[in-house]
Amino acid sequence: MIRFEQVTKRYPDGTTAVDGLSFEVAEGELVTLVGPSGCGKTTTMMMVNRLIEPTSGRILVAGEDVATVDPVRLRRRIGYVIQQVGLFPHRTVLDNTATVPTLVGWRKAKARARAAELLDLVGLDPKTYGSRYPDQLSGGQRQRVGVARALAADPPVLLMDEPFGAVDPVVREQLQDEFLRMQESVRKTVLLVTHDIEEAVRLGDRIAVYGQGRVEQFDTPGAVLGTPATQYVADFVGADRGLKRLSVTEIQRDDLEQPPVARLDEPAGTAAARLRSGSARWAVVLDTEGDLHGWVGVDELTGGGSVGDHVHRMNSWVPVGAPLKQAFGVMLQHDAGWVAVLEGARFLGVLTPAKLHEALRRSVDADARGVARGQVAFDSVTKA
Repeated sequence: MIRFEQVTKRYPDGTTAVDGLSFEVAEGELVTLVGPSGCGKTTTMMMVNRLIEPTSGRILVAGEDVATVDPVRLRRRIGYVIQQVGLFPHRTVLDNTATVPTLVGWRKAKARARAAELLDLVGLDPKTYGSRYPDQLSGGQRQRVGVARALAADPPVLLMDEPFGAVDPVVREQLQDEFLRMQESVRKTVLLVTHDIEEAVRLGDRIAVYGQGRVEQFDTPGAVLGTPATQYVADFVGADRGLKRLSVTEIQRDDLEQPPVARLDEPAGTAAARLRSGSARWAVVLDTEGDLHGWVGVDELTGGGSVGDHVHRMNSWVPVGAPLKQAFGVMLQHDAGWVAVLEGARFLGVLTPAKLHEALRRSVDADARGVARGQVAFDSVTKA
């Protein structure tokens, strides 16, 4: 969708902001441009909508050289979100959001209906917020309006320059979550500029790590964290890149162990005898469909009744496909030695600290070798 071909931007004083840049962003892909201040990432983005003109090279959007397109027409079909938002203070939230559809000739009713739809998409009820003015909103709410406005004319490409940088960390994480949820449904082709490697890793399908005017590595978040291409990239992502990688490594079925299991309707005495014969001290409790209902200690299965009469609620669980970071966080939050992993309500197994470590090692090795994670084999860290 977006292709850079040997793009260079050199200013009259001899400063080279971008030097021989070549990479491609696929349709529907979110690529984060990350690097220190002054490295050329914002210049790169602004050359896409011709707010800055390149000195040499070509930039193509959907196969069309942007240099051949009228800049005003080009910008009206590319969404643009900046840190300062740039809402018109004298216009309501609804009218701000409808700006671009109105400019490109949509009927007022259609433009306002589209604006209301987009406000709802970014989590702002148009009935509540549509008639308000920008100064009546919080910083996070203004940022949401900025995203809605950029999407209002349904552009195929979205450019975002530090879009969540002006809000506090809690709101920033909420905005990132909301944007990822929205991106799953709208699937825009996105270039997002950030100086924060954690934001780049969390949001990007791929990451372009900038040095001075050059891309040092262009790869998936997992590869950038696991196998930095240069010492510069390794230093930039930090010595704790292994911890950062937890957030982009998903839990898979092969990562799980199978603990002792008791059935919800099983007689307590029968379950206790069976579990003690296997030297188990506790068991996961499932119903006949394999859905998780909690856990039980073997020593609690005394007297009559069924296992269900003694079951405890299971607080430490995560869905399959969740990042390892989420599982690690749940372990710490509940002081648990493992977390249950579910698909819907169905129990799949448990993830232990040892298996979490093994999954991380396997993921790094898979990226280094260019193979799927399931193809990597080594002795389990749980073995002696």
